[in-house]
Amino acid sequence: MPKYCYNYDSGEYEYIDENGYSWDRGEYVYNWDDSEYRREEEEEERRRWDDNEDDW
Repeated sequence: MPKYCYNYDSGEYEYIDENGYSWDRGEYVYNWDDSEYRREEEEEERRRWDDNEDDW
């Protein structure tokens, strides 16, 4: 599911999926703010880490 992210090349917010595909432009973009996706990955990693610690 795409998120509303900032595309630095166009200077606009666009719906971009985690692979960098802009649904608004219909093409891949390379210079965009993927911090929301990275934050989700970090949170998921922390959750998995916490779940593994509970198993001990």
